[in-house]
Amino acid sequence: MDPEKIINGISKELQTALKDMAKAKTPEEKLKYSEIVKNLCDSLGVFLSLMSEVVPYDDDEDSIPF
Repeated sequence: MDPEKIINGISKELQTALKDMAKAKTPEEKLKYSEIVKNLCDSLGVFLSLMSEVVPYDDDEDSIPF
């Protein structure tokens, strides 16, 4: 699967969960959404860490010539 699609998918789910958490009325609902947000953030962090190990960043490729 395309890494960009994965990042975008997790980000969209995170945005949705944050909006739903803002609308939550009871402490139980807020707890549920806070756990969802935490899990999504953890998943995104794990994915980004994995990507940084798999795809090395090349400084020369992105440099601006003078």
